Amino acid sequence: MISPIDAMLWGVLPYVVLAVFIGGTIWRYRYDKFGWTSRSSQLHESRLLRVGSPLFHYGLLLVVGGHVLGLLVPKALTEFFGVTEQSYHVVSLLMGTIAGCAALAGLVVLLWRRLRTEAVRRSSSRSDQLTYVLLIAVMSVGLWTTVVDNGVRGPYDYRESIGPWFRDIFVLQPHPELMANAPLDYRLHALLALALFALWPFSRLVHAFSAPVHYLFRPYIVYRSRSGDRVGTRQAPRGWQQP
Repeated sequence: MISPIDAMLWGVLPYVVLAVFIGGTIWRYRYDKFGWTSRSSQLHESRLLRVGSPLFHYGLLLVVGGHVLGLLVPKALTEFFGVTEQSYHVVSLLMGTIAGCAALAGLVVLLWRRLRTEAVRRSSSRSDQLTYVLLIAVMSVGLWTTVVDNGVRGPYDYRESIGPWFRDIFVLQPHPELMANAPLDYRLHALLALALFALWPFSRLVHAFSAPVHYLFRPYIVYRSRSGDRVGTRQAPRGWQQP
């Protein structure tokens, strides 16, 4: 028997956050398309941006990939393909530590850039400030669970508790007791993540949905001189010639 607070936190709150996330994103796209993408501040300062941005974004991409594998892929499936619990633990500990440190370090660099560059600091809204606080909190607690709980204290098999709890939310069969019995730092990490997803539609985080992924699949762009004169020494292929 779980307490009413646990039932509210792990059985009701995820659906509230999911509704806010989906509804808020649709509202933001419909009424604030010009604010959908992130405002560029590269003209104000570029040196720290070139360091912090790749660290944060690539590290975060690996972190998200690890969460997808750990939460959405059942343990039985990885074992079916011959991945033992020990192998999974070693890989997740190593990759999670590297990715988490990279993402957190990149975020700290970006925050330092925002604080020390006056023009960038002036362009920061209150939602930006709250977003930075939540991102640092989520990543710090997540890195703590990876390094301390899984590395120092010994492995905690979250795929038998947190993973099923997360998947059951999407099939409308929540089991809050699974999350209620998880270690405190895992629960704190989950609550901070829920707060971040609730803030997502109302912050600059929505620019993640405008990433130019289609650039990877678009055809090459062919540039021609205005005069139409051939500027190279080789003949153009027939497919590009004017009819």
